[in-house]
Amino acid sequence: MNDHKKVAKYHNERIDDSDFCNANDGKVVLSKTKLFWLGSMLLFSIIGGVLTFSLEALLVFVISTAVSLCLGHSLGMHRKLIHHSYQCPLWLEYIFVHLGVIVGLAGPIGMIKTHDMRDWAQRQHECHDYFGHKQPMLIDACWQLFCDLKLDKPPNFLLEKRVKDDRVFRFMERTWMLQQLPWALLFFSIGGISWVIWGICMRVSISILGHWFVGYFAHNQGERDWHVKGAHIQGYNVRFAAILTMGESWHNNHHAYPGSAKLGIKSGQSDLGWTVLMLLRKLGLVWALVLPQDLPNRPELENIEPT
Repeated sequence: MNDHKKVAKYHNERIDDSDFCNANDGKVVLSKTKLFWLGSMLLFSIIGGVLTFSLEALLVFVISTAVSLCLGHSLGMHRKLIHHSYQCPLWLEYIFVHLGVIVGLAGPIGMIKTHDMRDWAQRQHECHDYFGHKQPMLIDACWQLFCDLKLDKPPNFLLEKRVKDDRVFRFMERTWMLQQLPWALLFFSIGGISWVIWGICMRVSISILGHWFVGYFAHNQGERDWHVKGAHIQGYNVRFAAILTMGESWHNNHHAYPGSAKLGIKSGQSDLGWTVLMLLRKLGLVWALVLPQDLPNRPELENIEPT
């Protein structure tokens, strides 16, 4: 299949901030949903993980985590559903997004809204510390893992019709926690309770904690080749996490070229998600992959020496 280019826009068309919105004024409040969800997963992981550990269970954890993070979170949720940086058949997108849902962060619509609100806030001249991970690590961990930010004057979130009217995406959104259940039943039928603990609870716990941990570093320290003028928060490339995150930790690159399907854009920047996309393109399952050179010129983007 011939690969054709789709020129993507870097600005966020799902956020309407025309009504004097403010990205800074608001308060951090406890989220009962996050407390219940992550709290229960951590409890089962800590207690059950010790009691049911085996090399087999560990292997289930490693494989299920790698598949859900690569095909689900990176390729499904982030590069496809949020940024439309490549095209694929709808059935394949459903599979990838489902695998992204079972990472355990949120449903598809919740992921889009969370991502877009943070992206919008970081591009303002000033934003709340919650959006930029600017509090000390322990405070930020509590905020991100167990709380939400309620802005006094938030922008309007305008979900595109393609997702809003899709019955499959709406179903995934309503049942995002329950999406673990079929996998739990499958794991239990094959390997018993140890597979459930390590393939569900441990995987979800580590994925959520890892997502926060890498996000903290990706907005505070690392390498930078690009600076977005006027943006309060800059992204950093976190080299040590590149393989574990399937390329998602090249966050300075992503701030510079958010619509690019390739995140490791320089030589030596490992991007396993892009490698998988190249394989899928050879199989004719994905096409129209967007690269940095396909994106519109950004006057506010300037190349800098790595810091």
